Amino acid sequence: MQNRLKDRIALVTGASSGIGEATALELARQGARVAIAARRRERLDALAKELAALGAEPLVLVADLADEADAQRIVHETERHFGRLDILINNAGVMYLEPVAEADLGRWRHMLELNVLGLIAATQAALAGMRTRRDGHIVNISSTAGRVANPNAGGYSATKFGVVAFSESLRREVYKDNIRVSVIEPGVVETELRDHIGHAATKDALNAWADSMRQLQSQDIAEAIAFCVSRPSHVNVNEMLIRPTDQER
Repeated sequence: MQNRLKDRIALVTGASSGIGEATALELARQGARVAIAARRRERLDALAKELAALGAEPLVLVADLADEADAQRIVHETERHFGRLDILINNAGVMYLEPVAEADLGRWRHMLELNVLGLIAATQAALAGMRTRRDGHIVNISSTAGRVANPNAGGYSATKFGVVAFSESLRREVYKDNIRVSVIEPGVVETELRDHIGHAATKDALNAWADSMRQLQSQDIAEAIAFCVSRPSHVNVNEMLIRPTDQER
C-alpha cells in the first residue's frame, strides 16, 4: 500500500487545509513526491515538515489559484523542480452561498475564477508534458452540489456542475494520450469551507444540517483520491460520488 505511488510526482492545490492537506499527506504515505500550493505560506510550511518526515521531498508553492498566471506558474515550477508532473489534484476552491437576489457578484466572480478558471488554467499547463510522456492523471474536486442544485447555492452549484462537465469533456479529449481524468464529488465534509459563507441565515442553516449527520472527514476524500490515482494505467475511475451515510441529497 505504501509504495503504490513510489516516485510519482504530484501537485496538490488548496493544500493548506482540509481535503488538500489530507490528500498531500496520503499521497506521500503511498510514496509520492509532493508539491503543495495555496495562499497561506505558514500553513504550507507546517505541512511541508510533515511531508518531509514521510520522505515526500515537498515543494512549497505560494499562489493564488484564482489568478490564471499563478495557476499555470505552479505547474511549471513543479515540472522544473521534479523534472515532470504525473498527478495534478485540482482541489482549491471556495463556497459562497446566498440567494440569487442578494448575491454579491464580486464574490461569485471570484468563486468562478477559483473553482473553474483556475482549475482549467492549471490543467492547460499540465497537458503538454503529460501528452509528451503519454502519462498523467488529473483529478478535479467537484461536489454533490455539482449533481443537485439547492436554493441559495446557485453560484456555487454553477461552478461545480461546470467542473463535472469540464472533466468529462477533458477526459474524452485526452484519453488517447493515455491521460486519465477523474472527478470527485464529496457530500458534506467537516472542513473550513463553510467558513467562507457570508450570508448568515444560509450559513446557520447549512451548519445545522451538517451537524445533524456524521460528516465525512478530509481523510475519507484523501483516501478516495489516492485510490483513483493508484490504479493500473489501464483503469480510469472517471467519477466518484461520495456522501455521508446520513446525507439524503
